[in-house]
Amino acid sequence: MLSVVVPAYNEGKTIKDNLLKICEVIGQEFDDYEVIPVNDGSKDNTHEQIMIAVSDVASCGKIHPVSYEVNRGKGGAIKAGVAAAKGDYIGFLDADLDISADHIVRYYKAILDEKCDVIIGSKMHKESKLKYPFARKLFSWCYFVMLKVLFGLSVLDTQTGVKLYRGNLIKEISPKQRVDGFAFDIEVLALASSMGATIKQMPVNIVFTRNESFGRIKVSDVWKMFTDTWKIWWNLKIRRNYK
Repeated sequence: MLSVVVPAYNEGKTIKDNLLKICEVIGQEFDDYEVIPVNDGSKDNTHEQIMIAVSDVASCGKIHPVSYEVNRGKGGAIKAGVAAAKGDYIGFLDADLDISADHIVRYYKAILDEKCDVIIGSKMHKESKLKYPFARKLFSWCYFVMLKVLFGLSVLDTQTGVKLYRGNLIKEISPKQRVDGFAFDIEVLALASSMGATIKQMPVNIVFTRNESFGRIKVSDVWKMFTDTWKIWWNLKIRRNYK
């Protein structure tokens, strides 16, 4: 079974259509799957729109929502979605569909063929096709350098919004996750690497749909991402206190 976790915060304008699109794409390749939208304490009508998608005949009963009232951050939403997921493989996909759902299909086939534990989308893969602002590219590069220095991971890009994990691996890691913000990705991948997991990078096609250079990401989010990254390094490398 395949589970696709879709974190959503204030996505009311597009979430219904995007969830149905995900079901359409995944449903062309899989019979046994579920889509888990996580309403991360949205202030708009995201929850109501998710429930409309749930009741739509086109969803085929495959949408299994999670919702709570207080915003936790993307990492918190992913953690809640993983806890609810039942799949042998569990993927993450951003709700805006800047990265289309067919990536999950390709990654699923690759994770079986390659017999690896994790597949992540990488903007730095030579075959990736990117249409997004220069500011985002610069930020991604600077963050990559920071991660390389701190963690020595072989992956070039940890933050792209599409990933696929072996279900029992992410189920083991998720309860240990301490970061609820955007830096959760590096925490999860660093823990996976420390457990000997095999991580493969694959190309992505990104079409940036938001007007702002950083989309929903604010300056405070960027600062918290950097501080959380240092906390992860401290906990993993110095205190070694992930249990």
